[in-house]
Amino acid sequence: MRWLRLGLRIALGVVFLYAAYTKLREPWMLFAIAIDAYRILPEWAVLAMARTLPVFELLLGVLLIAGIRLRYVAPAATALLLAFFVLMVRTYIAGMQIDCGCFGSGDARGPRTLLRDGLLLAASITLSVCAFYRSKPQIVL
Repeated sequence: MRWLRLGLRIALGVVFLYAAYTKLREPWMLFAIAIDAYRILPEWAVLAMARTLPVFELLLGVLLIAGIRLRYVAPAATALLLAFFVLMVRTYIAGMQIDCGCFGSGDARGPRTLLRDGLLLAASITLSVCAFYRSKPQIVL
């Protein structure tokens, strides 16, 4: 279980770091345009989200890789990935042709993106469960 937890937290941490990097290296307004395309937030929230989400993803990535406060960080990552996945499924069903915004501009949303984000969500759920799993103490005679 320990190796599974280690592998999942490093993999997810790297994904969050990469997502943050791709957004932080571009002007934040490009990410704001991608968020606004989903048509769910008012303008002030779009601007706030575009400025803060990449920093939050960076923080999540660092904390996941370091394994700090995993019982809080893993469920937070799961909640974020669940929100992303629900939004992407919603726009896919509605037939909206928009950029995902997951890894900067130019990341078109489609079946592959849904599969990728679904797998990331499943990995994050698994990590959250593993974070609360306690192995039985081993008695050495």
